[in-house]
Amino acid sequence: MSKRSLASWLPRLRVPRILAQLLVPLCFAVACSSSPGAATLPGGQDLLNKSAEAMRSVKTVAFTIATEGKPPVPVKHAEGSLTKEADAKGTIQIDMLGSLQELNFVLSGDTVYFKGPTGGYQTMTRKELAGIYDPSAILNPDKGMAHLLATSSNPKTEAEEKVGGVDAYRVAVGLSKQVITSLVPGVNQGVDGQVWIDKATSRLLKASLPVGTGANSGTVVVTFSDYDAPVTITAPAK
Repeated sequence: MSKRSLASWLPRLRVPRILAQLLVPLCFAVACSSSPGAATLPGGQDLLNKSAEAMRSVKTVAFTIATEGKPPVPVKHAEGSLTKEADAKGTIQIDMLGSLQELNFVLSGDTVYFKGPTGGYQTMTRKELAGIYDPSAILNPDKGMAHLLATSSNPKTEAEEKVGGVDAYRVAVGLSKQVITSLVPGVNQGVDGQVWIDKATSRLLKASLPVGTGANSGTVVVTFSDYDAPVTITAPAK
């Protein structure tokens, strides 16, 4: 190659080399900071610890309990509001000897008021109600959702999802029979379930609990909303 032809090639060689020196570090930085999948999910145990702590400070909450399939639990549906003082109000559907009964209930102090579609309110004690289902246990720090989260085993963060439009982490958890029974009467086994934890507040948004075996199996789904909203619960007029 002549000196003239060599000289004409030098700029072509030099420019790509200079561009490469500038672009390689830039591309590397971009790849490290924004490549798909680069972000990792937080650890399941850390999420549960934070959620358990957040649930202990809850003052009020609205809840819904629903069943899918045929889980062996007496409560088929319930919804209402709870307070940290263990008062509650709402509606509940209970399977009584194969017949589904819907009741309105109010828990105020040590007295439970309940009524069916017709007639007035009747009463029972809170202790008597506990043998059927006591929704006020949900906010009990010793046996409620805070305790459930704190005692869960083998937590694994599975995904980011929305629950009711709220960003959340879905975490797979193992739950003991003793903890589940206090929240969902009729469950006589440990459960491998899932919980959804609010990314912003660490509060529990939803829990999915598969229970039962064979034909007598299904899922109990508990959802929470309206945290710390004003709630007034008083004994109903008779």
